Amino acid sequence: MKVLGLSGSMRKEGNTAQLIQVILGQCKEAGLKTEFVSLAGKKIHPCLGCLKCMEKKWCVIENDDWGSIAQKVLDCEVLVIGSPTYYYDVTGQLKNFIDRTYSLYHDRRLSGKKGIAVAVNASMGAERAAATIEGFLGAHEFASLGSVIGTGTDEGDIMKDAKAVAHAKKTGDKIVRLLKPR
Repeated sequence: MKVLGLSGSMRKEGNTAQLIQVILGQCKEAGLKTEFVSLAGKKIHPCLGCLKCMEKKWCVIENDDWGSIAQKVLDCEVLVIGSPTYYYDVTGQLKNFIDRTYSLYHDRRLSGKKGIAVAVNASMGAERAAATIEGFLGAHEFASLGSVIGTGTDEGDIMKDAKAVAHAKKTGDKIVRLLKPR
């Protein structure tokens, strides 16, 4: 798999998922292999801060969905990761996922991958949510391909944000240029 879209929204088909899908659509149309994962309905426990992952090189919490999703992140070349804005930041579900990737940090297992931050807000806060995601990408030494920020409240509103949709398409095209050189 080459391009993974990961939505931290609790709405499986919400605005964040739709904006990520625009990016993935450009990639898929160009023949790249893509996959989309939503954290909606998934069980992602918070990090325990136990530091056992330093020795195990993997999170020791095994009774949730984190491991299978983390493996997909390890297997991708480009990660398109997004969140709606909840109180000026990412969702708790996505934050739990991000915190647990500390287990991959020790050996820089995500280093060298490419990443894109996606954030959607109703009226404000998306810049901070995108900054949180970019912080995650930077800490893991992803090569940043930028961010896409949009506005939408009700499901589907994001598609009315012409600027965000156009930027998402351009971002998808950028991925295609990087992964399918002429």
